[in-house]
Amino acid sequence: MESTGRAKRKISDRFRIFATRTADRLGSHWAFVLAVGVIAGWLISGPVFHFSNAWQLVINTATTVITFLMVFLIQTTQNRDAKAIHLKLDELIRSSRARNVFADLEDATEAELAEFKEEFRKLREKHVESGAAAEEAHRRVHVSGSH
Repeated sequence: MESTGRAKRKISDRFRIFATRTADRLGSHWAFVLAVGVIAGWLISGPVFHFSNAWQLVINTATTVITFLMVFLIQTTQNRDAKAIHLKLDELIRSSRARNVFADLEDATEAELAEFKEEFRKLREKHVESGAAAEEAHRRVHVSGSH
């Protein structure tokens, strides 16, 4: 059972490394230049193939397959980056005077997010300074927590 977990982790780690490296390479200006070159070569070859349906099918199929695969690579790297950013922000929140309720906010319900948004809107309307807003929030938490 433990070896199965290690094998899954190994595959997951390999995919993460592959996805990160691939996204880094394909997100470069050289990849863009290469893509433009491929499209230019395809366009130039049009008269040779008499702009046939097969000629069009080649580029359509190639771009569809590449796009389909890239979606997964990009999503993998975006998810990992988002998790890392959330963890960093959570650490900053927990180590500061900010309310800990904002840590793990990505798991909040839509109603909770709307409530926080409304709270901040009211603070902006009152033109409350950011430091004073944090103090006001702490006061509210301590007052509501003592009941």
